[in-house]
This record gives sequence, structure tokens and C-alpha cells, in this order.
Amino acid sequence: MERRNVGSSGLSVGRLGLGTMTWGRDTRLDDARALLRAFVDVGGDLVDTAPAYSRGAAETMIGKLLRSDVHRDDVVIATKAGFSFRDGVRVVDTSRRVLLDDLHDSLRRLGTDHVDVWQVHAWGTAPLEETLAALDHAVTTGVVRYAGVSNFVGWQTAAAATWQSAFPGRAHLVSNQVEYSLLARRAEVEVLPALRHFEMGFFPWSPMGRGVLTGKYRSGVPRDSRAASAHFGWYVEPYLESRSRAVVEAVAKAADGLGVTPLQVAWLWVRDAPGVTAPLLGARTAAQLAPYVEAESMTLPPEIAAALDDVSGGPNEARP
Repeated sequence: MERRNVGSSGLSVGRLGLGTMTWGRDTRLDDARALLRAFVDVGGDLVDTAPAYSRGAAETMIGKLLRSDVHRDDVVIATKAGFSFRDGVRVVDTSRRVLLDDLHDSLRRLGTDHVDVWQVHAWGTAPLEETLAALDHAVTTGVVRYAGVSNFVGWQTAAAATWQSAFPGRAHLVSNQVEYSLLARRAEVEVLPALRHFEMGFFPWSPMGRGVLTGKYRSGVPRDSRAASAHFGWYVEPYLESRSRAVVEAVAKAADGLGVTPLQVAWLWVRDAPGVTAPLLGARTAAQLAPYVEAESMTLPPEIAAALDDVSGGPNEARP
């Protein structure tokens, strides 16, 4: 698998990342085992998780697989902190105390003495300098190799990166991850320009438009799909409207012309978009991973990429 540097840091990762949001709920241990083995076998290494994913179960599953199936040194573990559930309510708390408690619990569940990328899961109400001081502490003490952020908009990214670069010895922010796909291109407005300016990497989450860009919803909602589930229906529903259908049909038309699948066209568009380091794929089984691996050697013709830009929101100003 081709590798890419994470911004200007010394870290490099395979250009296909594995997201684990469904692990512990929709992805069982046996499926996760086969998926992770297949992922590592083809050269993948970036595994993204969080304490909030199935309330810690995703990290616990990764920890089990690191003890039995995959060597720790074969993966780049990226986890997060500051986003949790309390009494069934989602809470963002980016205070130093909570961030470091989250990290301690993540290390225990993962069964490792360090994580490779530790990210603030969302912008919070704690003072920014307090939040970022927790990152500095974690990097300085060696339990975190690189620091990043997640779901920070453009000005938040710039504020955090500027603070970290203002004084020698602070941990440089190496990455941000926000939603980005043919159905969600808001990152191009401010986030991606900020990442370019501060030389940070970019890990798009939901690169397949919450599953809609695979084409599975073109003729309805399959019973075994996320949109049909009680816990993920709300997540997919916003992309089942008419504008999204028009983009999906354009992707399908491009796929027909190229002799590939709609899934592969949508994946190649986001994987090779300007500024992208590694999209985080939410595959639940090894079989679902296979078509993305098959697309590793493929690229979209520039005119097809540009046409998809036009139909999904207009030209990408950063595209050569």
C-alpha cells in the first residue's frame, strides 16, 4: 500500500485508514479479527478508534487482537479523548483531568504503553491552553507519540496550531479529522486551507458519505444497512435526500464508464483529493474491505474527478 506523510511530521501511514466506530456493536470480534488481519496483510496500519466508540468496547477489541492476532508494531493506533457518555447523554469535556483520565483508560483497554496519535475528539469549553497542555504532557511523558485534533473547524484548527507553535517545546499538532466526501465538502472552505498552512495531515471520516456513496441505497433501504438500524438511522438519513441522490447517480454513471464500481469511484475521489492523507474506512468485514484494496492501484481520470467536483458542489480550488 502506498504511504503518505502525516503533514510535516516524521510519521507516515498507509493511505487507507481503518475506522472502528462500529466495533463492539455492529462489528463482532470474529469479523474484526478477519478484517484487521486482512488490513495489515495488504500494508494497512492506521487504526482509528476512540473511547466513545461503543463506550470503550472498540478499544477493548483492538487490545484483544493486539495480544492474539496482530503485532503492536504493525499498527499505528490513533485514539481520542474528551467525548463521552454520562447517564446516557453525550458530553464534551476537554479539561486536563478528563483528557488524561481518558488516555489512562484507553491505554488500559488497548493493552499498550503508548498510542501513536492522540486526538482531542471535539472542541470543548475548557480553556484551550489547558486542553493543549494535556497533549504536551502526554507527549513529553512518552505515552503519546504524536498529537492531533478531531472535528475542529478552520478557526479552531488555526487557534490550536498557532498556540502550539508559539513556544518551543510544545507538541506540534500533526493532524485533524473531520467529515469529508462527495456528499460533505465543507472541509474545503476553511479546514483544508488551515491544514495546508500549518502543514498538518488530514484523516477524513465517513469518506463514503455514511455509506450512501456505495450505491446500496439507490433502490431503497436494505434491511441490514445502517439506515435501517435504530442506532444509525439518524446518521444516514440526511444523505438520502434528492441532492445526494443526484451525486450518487453521477458516481454510478462514472463507474459504468470506467468499468469499476460506484464504491471505488467515490473512494478514489476522496483518497486522492488535495490535502488528504488517509481516509478512515468504516468497513465491518474483510469482504467489505476487499474492493477498496482492489482500488489501491487505480486512479480517477482528471476529467472525471473534475466532473464529480462540479456535480457535488463546484470546483475544488486546490485541485491542480
